[in-house]
Amino acid sequence: MQSKFPLYFSGSLVVVSPMKNRFDLGLIIRRPEFGAFMGLVFVYVFFAIFGGQTFTAVGGFASWMNIAAELGIIALPVGLIMIAGDLDLSVGSTLAAGGIMTAVLSGFYSLPTWIGIFAGIAFGTVIGFINGIIIVRTNLPSFVVTLATNFSVFGFILGTCKLLTGTVAVSMKPDSISKSILGSLLFDQFESAIIIWAVVAAIVSWILYKSPWGNWIYAIGGDTTSARLTGIPVDKVRVILFVCSGFAASLVGVMQTVLYESAQVNAGQSFVFNSIIAVVIGGVSLTGGYGSTVGVILGAMTFAIVNQGIYYTGWESDWASLILGVLLLIAVLTNNTFRRLAVSGRKKKKDKVNDK
Repeated sequence: MQSKFPLYFSGSLVVVSPMKNRFDLGLIIRRPEFGAFMGLVFVYVFFAIFGGQTFTAVGGFASWMNIAAELGIIALPVGLIMIAGDLDLSVGSTLAAGGIMTAVLSGFYSLPTWIGIFAGIAFGTVIGFINGIIIVRTNLPSFVVTLATNFSVFGFILGTCKLLTGTVAVSMKPDSISKSILGSLLFDQFESAIIIWAVVAAIVSWILYKSPWGNWIYAIGGDTTSARLTGIPVDKVRVILFVCSGFAASLVGVMQTVLYESAQVNAGQSFVFNSIIAVVIGGVSLTGGYGSTVGVILGAMTFAIVNQGIYYTGWESDWASLILGVLLLIAVLTNNTFRRLAVSGRKKKKDKVNDK
C-alpha cells in the first residue's frame, strides 16, 4: 500500500503518492519538515562544536530535551491551529491558570492532588472552548480574541490568587502517584514530560494523517469558504482545535506545578511566542494550509537546543535571542520556497499526465 501525505495548497488538495522502491529526493525536499530537519542539524552541530563535550553528554541532551518536551506539548496543538489558519496567543495565561488552580486547591486548601489536577486541566480546556466559540460566532480574528483572552485570564488569576492566598506564588506537595506520572525525573535527568510529549505527538500525527480531520484541517487553512461549501464542519473543527490547545497548555502548567511543587501567576508567558516560533521553524505556514507534525517536533527541538546550547558555549545568553530571530526569518523564507517547490512539482506531474 502506498503512503500518502495530504498537503493543501491554494484551494486544491494535493495527495502525493511516491512510487514504490524509488528514492525521490525532490519529494523529500518538498516536504514541510525538510527545512526544519536541516535547521536542527545545523544548530546541533554548531553547539556541539562550540559547546564541547558537556553539551553532547547525557546531561546536555537531557537539558534541552526537557525544554523541548514541555514546549512541544503546547506547540503540537498550536501547530494544528496554525495549519487551520488561526493563531492562539492565550497559551501563556492558560498554562499559568492550570498550574495556579492546581496549587491553590491541592496546596493552599489541601484538597487531594487529583482534584487540583482535574480542576486545573478542566479550567484550561474551558478557556480554549471559550476562545473557539467567540472566534466562530463573531468572526473576529483569532489573533485579537486569543490576545484579549491572554490578558483577561492573567488578570483573573492574578487577582483571584492574591485575594485567596495573599500571594502570587503557591506551593503544594503532590501525592506520590501524581509525582511519578507528571513530575518525575527518569534516570534523575529526563522529565516524564518527554514521555507525555511522545504520546501527544502520536495522537496528533494520527489525527493529521490517518483521520478525516487531517484533511479537514488542511482544507480549512487553505480556503475556509471552499471547505465549508464541501460540507466540512468548519466551526466545529476550529472550536475543538482551540479546546485541544487549552487542554495542552493547562496540562503543561499542571506538570510544572507537580514537578517543582509550586506555581506562579506569571509563569508561562514565554510560551506564547515560543510555541509559535517552534511551529514556524518546524515548517508550518503563518497563512495556514501547510505543515506537519514531524516539523513541529523538530521545531521544538531546534528552539530548545538554541535556548540551552548558548549556556554551554560560555557566551552571553543574549545571543540566543539573536540566533532565534535569524532562525525564524530563515524558516519563513524557506517555508515559502518549499511551498513553491511543492506546487511546481505538482504542476509538472499534471503536465506529464496531460502529455500522455
